[in-house]
Amino acid sequence: MNTIPDSKARVLILGAGAIGSFYGSLLDAAGADVSVVCRSEYDIVSNSGFSITSRKLGDRVFHPAQTLRSASDYRGGAPDYLVVSVKVVEGTDRAALIRPALGPDTVIVLIENGVEIEAEIAEAFPGHELISALAFVQVARTAPGKVAHYAYGDLTFGNYPSGVSERARRFAALLEAGGIRCTLTEKVSTARWHKCMWNGVFNPISVLGNALDTGHILGGAEGEALVRSAMQEVAAVAAAAGHPLPEQLAGQLVEGTRKAPPYKTSMALDYENRRPMETEVILGNAVRAGRREGVAIPVLESLYALMKMVERKLESEAGSPGAVSP
Repeated sequence: MNTIPDSKARVLILGAGAIGSFYGSLLDAAGADVSVVCRSEYDIVSNSGFSITSRKLGDRVFHPAQTLRSASDYRGGAPDYLVVSVKVVEGTDRAALIRPALGPDTVIVLIENGVEIEAEIAEAFPGHELISALAFVQVARTAPGKVAHYAYGDLTFGNYPSGVSERARRFAALLEAGGIRCTLTEKVSTARWHKCMWNGVFNPISVLGNALDTGHILGGAEGEALVRSAMQEVAAVAAAAGHPLPEQLAGQLVEGTRKAPPYKTSMALDYENRRPMETEVILGNAVRAGRREGVAIPVLESLYALMKMVERKLESEAGSPGAVSP
């Protein structure tokens, strides 16, 4: 990366959970002016910042320049980069959350899961540069204001629908100065399908197995066969949608997962903690793309149908008399 980081960049993080606070801390370490919108943990973060533990990058405390309850409270001018890292669950109006913080030159950066998630934002804000980013990271919120970084951390991103702008390069340089590697791609939508081959398979299986970790999923021949079948269907949908993936990718992902320490997917953690799950953007969008392109996807269809059953069960439990919200 030859671009010199712009250490005076103003960054606003919308969705300061584990992902947002982790990458916000890296931008802060690089010298950017980083603020966060933080609702449920506002008091703790205002007083003490985020405590982030990481074997790879070292422990640190990240004190945001501004800790806000709403993007409309941001002061001092518009941000150069608005980083959106909210979970994309049903009922979330991302455009409404984004709109109050935008200036005429603000770049929108999506660090979120899923495939085909950008069009909604691109249509809402056609005059703004849009960067789509995929995080390859194991990070979790362990307590209010506390985040643990376990492994990885690399980001892959590019402009939507295609290309890599100078401002995208500057953002990558900032993150690399903060300690992680960034891969820039001219074809970010293809990169999202690449990640979907793992996310859209391991996430639902982990939930349907009652929060299985990756070791248990791949612990037997039956589990691996199911994973590979679902991955083949994702690859077929991606190819039909104009984003062909390497033939060897499924095998690489399976073997890479087997070699890594067993861990629970983000959806498994949400399921265990009775939080809304990103079923639609991680799996539902892939299923709808398969239907749209006329691709046979019996395994993905089955996983999706079962996930919707689980969601309805959780909703009924949450609304039953005497139910206690987590």
